[in-house]
Amino acid sequence: MQVVLLRVGIDTGCGGIHGPLFRDGSFEYIPIPASQASFPRVRDKRTYGNTRGRGGRRLVDYFPEARRERFFGQSIHFDPEFATFTYGDPTPPKASLRRLSEGDLLVFYGGLNGWGFDNPPALYIIGYFEVVRAGLATDFSPAELVGMFKKNFHVMHREVFEDQKDRLVLVKGNANSRLLKKAVRISSVGTDRSGRPLHRLAPEMRKVFGGFHGKTSIQRSPPRWVTPEFTRRAAEFILALR
Repeated sequence: MQVVLLRVGIDTGCGGIHGPLFRDGSFEYIPIPASQASFPRVRDKRTYGNTRGRGGRRLVDYFPEARRERFFGQSIHFDPEFATFTYGDPTPPKASLRRLSEGDLLVFYGGLNGWGFDNPPALYIIGYFEVVRAGLATDFSPAELVGMFKKNFHVMHREVFEDQKDRLVLVKGNANSRLLKKAVRISSVGTDRSGRPLHRLAPEMRKVFGGFHGKTSIQRSPPRWVTPEFTRRAAEFILALR
């Protein structure tokens, strides 16, 4: 088994906000804008203005009031999507995800900020896939693409798929995959080489996931693969989350 951590969701660098974290530990998963993930001209019918989160609010309501009009009609790049559990990415930093095999765990974390209470931004596990299949889009037959990935943003938009298919990595999770009900914090604030604040894997989480060969920064990073000596501990931790 392999376990890999991957940052997803809206953040200050891609969308301009953190997702909302509520007092009871629940949260809303807010994906990034479509225009920052594919062709600006590709329109998805799901927008921040017409899409509601698990708490019933429109996603646009979590943006600062001054920016709501701008983002109301903005298409959303739902990826990962937790309806049929698919993830896709054509960029070089994510290419290693094609190595995932059946039974591996792809663990998603994102930036969340207190909503309605004081809680500084931090990084939290928000969900995971128990992997069924992974590979390049060209590794899958047309029937497999339709059967497994028709809800994935990169596959459902034909223009995007035709442009990206030779480099597009796709991952499919099984029915045990989940978007968590409550977020699990994994970061603490450290510093970079210049002394500036930097989100790093928290010391208590290093006992679960290991230290990634000293590369503990998880603020904006490529996939972080858990080393074999920590894989079992990490998997048990993740599979116990709800």
